[in-house]
Amino acid sequence: MVFVGKVLRFDEARGYGFIAPSSGGEDVFFHSNDFGAQKHRIHPGTRVEYTTEEGERGLKVATVRILDSPLDAPQSSGAPVQTRTASAADDDGLCDVLTAREYTAEVTEVLLQHVDSLTGAQITQIRERLLAHARAHGWVEI
Repeated sequence: MVFVGKVLRFDEARGYGFIAPSSGGEDVFFHSNDFGAQKHRIHPGTRVEYTTEEGERGLKVATVRILDSPLDAPQSSGAPVQTRTASAADDDGLCDVLTAREYTAEVTEVLLQHVDSLTGAQITQIRERLLAHARAHGWVEI
């Protein structure tokens, strides 16, 4: 069965994340290698179409393709990508919680890389609001 969802979170350093199904239900684990050559386009909010399979620790992606990405142009190739075979060396499926300093540094980098028209004051306002939102959801350490 083919599902649609959005990338909920993605740990770029470790190369894995989770997709939130649009229809609700259990989040689905993925590894950046599941996206093949498109792995550079993975960002929270990216809409994807995928199939699942049962892994050792729950649902995981079997095939996936990007429908649209909040930070990139639309994808040119819509072919699904087959995933790699899971190994014993896979991570535990948990994402790290960032410190407030790490989170704001990441937000700043994204803004500087993708929106070059922002002023320093605008970046500061955006970071403060995003940090408050992240704290409210437990995405960063308090």
